[in-house]
Amino acid sequence: MSDRILLVDDEPDIQQLLLFNLREAGFEPEAAGNGLDGLTSARRARPAVIILDLMLPDMSGTEVCRKLRADPQTSDVPILMLTARGDEYDKVLGFEVGADDYVVKPFSVRELVMRVRALARRSAERNQARAPLATSGGARLTWRELEVDAVRHHVYIDGQELTLRPLEFKLVATFLENPGIVFSRAKLLEEVWGITAEMNTRTVDTHIRRLRERLGTYGAAIETVHGFGYRLAVP
Repeated sequence: MSDRILLVDDEPDIQQLLLFNLREAGFEPEAAGNGLDGLTSARRARPAVIILDLMLPDMSGTEVCRKLRADPQTSDVPILMLTARGDEYDKVLGFEVGADDYVVKPFSVRELVMRVRALARRSAERNQARAPLATSGGARLTWRELEVDAVRHHVYIDGQELTLRPLEFKLVATFLENPGIVFSRAKLLEEVWGITAEMNTRTVDTHIRRLRERLGTYGAAIETVHGFGYRLAVP
């Protein structure tokens, strides 16, 4: 597991608190006090996880997140949003621009470190040398030649491994585990993102579109049910 953690936050007290506790947890953290420095550090250090404050002095955390996701060097680095805001709109906005998790200030340091550890572990599993498809074990979910190893969190298309971010993996696994079941956007927010939103939101549509693009010709596996939501298409 990579031990590098990048914290992008302009509050000195938060920096000091998290840097100390992340070091105590065995990580090698570093901090940046604004979005521009955060982007530079992310490209240089290629951290296992980025903890990103939503409110920064030079640009918003959502803008930093968009730039990280648009850069091939950082597009798949897990991002944990850290913010004083706690309403559902801000959570949805963070996920829509590509965040993988969300913690609201004031927060439990222990919980935050646990979430960072979980994101770092999934990142390491995704980036480590992969066993050949023929020898990899675990439960397999399939749709034509699209295969999901639900135990080891691997995805294969025509025998070739496809790297997905944690939320993308959760989405495709949810559909393959539930063939024929129609998921509303609200249900997907609960199942995949772990949040409840009563508002109309585009975050699910945005991630479904991105996932279809990543799956290429197998994007047809996720079928739109107009007026209801999405489901796994009949092969």
